[in-house]
Amino acid sequence: MSRIAVIGGTGYAGSHIVNEAVNRGHTVLSVARTAPAERVAGVTYIEGTLLDVPGLVAEIQGAEVVIVTVPARGAMLGLLRPAVAELVATLQPGTRIGVIGGAGGSLVAPGGPRVIDLPSFTEEYKPEALEAIGILEDLQAGDPSVDWFYVHPAGGFGVWNPGERTGDYRDGGEVIVTDAAGDSFISGADLAVAVIDEVESPKHSRERFTVGY
Repeated sequence: MSRIAVIGGTGYAGSHIVNEAVNRGHTVLSVARTAPAERVAGVTYIEGTLLDVPGLVAEIQGAEVVIVTVPARGAMLGLLRPAVAELVATLQPGTRIGVIGGAGGSLVAPGGPRVIDLPSFTEEYKPEALEAIGILEDLQAGDPSVDWFYVHPAGGFGVWNPGERTGDYRDGGEVIVTDAAGDSFISGADLAVAVIDEVESPKHSRERFTVGY
């Protein structure tokens, strides 16, 4: 079993990953700016922020896997990318890093284009999507000794469309996963299944991958 720190562990994606990880017997640290009123049994809750990387790293000392689930929106827009870069540079060597990005950077088909490049991509979401893509680019261009994975959820992923845990998902590599009707969706719980599967049985060392039904 692994010692896993989930940064943004009380958010939509993060809380599902925390639940999945602790239910599978991992040691789980949930990091957020404030601790939740309702806590999951077996989870250690830590108050911390990516805006204070040295303090955060001190709190999660000993974590073998650190998963960043914080979106680049609101007060974090423009700050998330440099904070993740600082985190990667500061973590103890040998720590594996996971990042939950967005659908915008995934490809529509092998070789491109990206989802964000389509005319139908909503303009107001572009700044968040571009920052998430920037984080991926930093990881790809960074120190080759750092092991990381980056997850693109399906296009319909979000708190507004929660779905249920089925335990099933498809891995599309770099290409967004869609069903026969062209719809793209993954529940928060099944995104977490995919993430913890990758932690337990790594298939994407220094790679990104997409998940959906």
